[in-house]
Amino acid sequence: MTKFYQKYFYLLVSLFVFIIYLITLAPSVVQIDSGELAAVQATLGIAHPTGYPLFTMVGYLFSLIPLPFTKIFQLNILAAIYCAAAIGVFSYTIKFCLDNLSSFKNKSAIQKEFSKKNKKKSKEKFEQTEKITEISDNLKILSAVFGGLILAFSRTFWFQSTSVEVYSLHLLLITLIIFSLLKAYVSSLEKDRLTNWLVFSFLLALGFTNHMTTLLILPGTAYLYFSRYKFNSASFKKLAIMILFFIPILILVYLYLPIRASQNPLLNWGNPIDWERIYRHISGKQYQVWLFTSFDSAGKQLNHFFNILPEEFYVGLVLAIIGLFVSIFKAKKLFLFIFITFAFTVLYSINYDIYDIDSYFLLAFIMLSFFAAFGVLKILEIKSLPKNYAMIIISVLVAVQFYFNFLNVNQSGIYTFEDYTKASLNGVPENSIIFSYQWDYFISASNYYQYVDDYRQDVTVIDKELLRRSWYYNQLNHRDPKVLNGVRNEVDQFLVALQPFERDEKNKFDPNRLETLYKAIMSNLISTNIDKRDYFIGPELIEQEMKRGEFRIPEGYSLVPYLFFYKVTTTNDYVPAPDPDFKIRIASNKNVYIENIQNIVGKMLSDRAFYEVKYGHTDRAKIYLKKILNDLPGFPLHPALQNLLKN
Repeated sequence: MTKFYQKYFYLLVSLFVFIIYLITLAPSVVQIDSGELAAVQATLGIAHPTGYPLFTMVGYLFSLIPLPFTKIFQLNILAAIYCAAAIGVFSYTIKFCLDNLSSFKNKSAIQKEFSKKNKKKSKEKFEQTEKITEISDNLKILSAVFGGLILAFSRTFWFQSTSVEVYSLHLLLITLIIFSLLKAYVSSLEKDRLTNWLVFSFLLALGFTNHMTTLLILPGTAYLYFSRYKFNSASFKKLAIMILFFIPILILVYLYLPIRASQNPLLNWGNPIDWERIYRHISGKQYQVWLFTSFDSAGKQLNHFFNILPEEFYVGLVLAIIGLFVSIFKAKKLFLFIFITFAFTVLYSINYDIYDIDSYFLLAFIMLSFFAAFGVLKILEIKSLPKNYAMIIISVLVAVQFYFNFLNVNQSGIYTFEDYTKASLNGVPENSIIFSYQWDYFISASNYYQYVDDYRQDVTVIDKELLRRSWYYNQLNHRDPKVLNGVRNEVDQFLVALQPFERDEKNKFDPNRLETLYKAIMSNLISTNIDKRDYFIGPELIEQEMKRGEFRIPEGYSLVPYLFFYKVTTTNDYVPAPDPDFKIRIASNKNVYIENIQNIVGKMLSDRAFYEVKYGHTDRAKIYLKKILNDLPGFPLHPALQNLLKN
């Protein structure tokens, strides 16, 4: 190998991975939080819990760089940079570990075993053992490179690089934390310096300012730290200094939340302007209802983890299994650190009962990639296997993983969420109100297009679920004060009744009163705005809450299918709707969210066709049906509508 490659291999791996990530990068917003997080970064707002202040501030600074791209694409690039840099750090860390294998062995135990014979033989035997375990730089670098590629092209890790997500920065920070921890541990065996541990504390604090799952590294950290220093006054004194260094950094970054919230940004989730709200926001209190729910839920998530594991690494998982056993013999303490971190990550994460759980297993996948690097090393060390053949075998394993995961994570052609959001906003008249809770497909994306691209800012989008939160009324009032004018009394009563609930004072709030006031607000938002503005309701409310009797429109009002939403009207007369001249680009690599958009669009166009038929406008009905046939082939049409097209 050339000296340049030997010296900068981790940068070259990072650059190579970054180029691949650019190929699979999303050009626009995608599902779930993408739109909200991009808007928060671009406008310097407050994101959903736990706030992610470091992610927001760095993203904002990056968004100011005058690049010839849309803001969303520019921020998607930042996610790719984070993930590619994380791979560089990870590869460097593997090489560092292989360079210092002896530091992770229990030398005293080996020496003690040999000393049973005699000291001279013991020393000779120990030195021979050390010589046997020496690894050439070439093998170390190849193991580090392939280990990095296995992690880079694992499905969930790779997916974080394709669009705006807090996990992309989290991956960079967690790999830096792991490296600084291992470096501090190794350095302490030679010359114990507090500086290395303070660097670790600094990076750990930054990790916590971005994502609270940074805590998953702590059990493994505790193992390494106390295996080095033991439980004594000196070790606890050193630990106290690290904590005293850690806390001010944490506080300093999190001060962003109250300072920025006091300025009423457009996106001000949680409105964390005082200690009570700050604590609720940082602790993610509203999400804690999904934590530690039941053993059945944990079992379901554990089963999910083992189901997705082969899809993360494919045959590369074999390398991780081999490497697990290899690391036990080559570096027992490193093995224990990796295993503890892996086990704790899995056992903690399975207790979070949410649908999109995969990203919570990221640290476990990193640990498996450590093992995979040891698996690569083992194959390269097989004397009976020529190095060229070994390289081909490992390359094929990585290539298989790359091929299948490329198909799963490629976001390069996805404009579906942008098109659907813009078409939804364009499909309503000026100054309309849209009442919905399609966060994953529409509301999150609308935050970006309305607040960053200034697209149809005249339309007020109200999130039905967020109306349950006190802070949302402040944000809504700042966004559109007039929309709440007719429900001020109900809102004031609701906020008073909601306060003990948000404070978790279980004996002081009345759930029935809360629900009654909540329903009154939803209903009165319609009746107090309908005379001045067009009011639209998402089809999900019709299919869910209205069918269950949890939500009703006021007496005397009716609903009319109107492109993507139902229009609330005060008449039974025919209500015209625009032609379906929108264009939604459906990506070839569909996921469940894109399929749901297709179903929503197809269902609404079908309902509109039925509505046109009801009033005798069969020609109009055919326009909507032809749109379904052209844009949504395979969508199941009702037999009556199929017959209509035949006539």
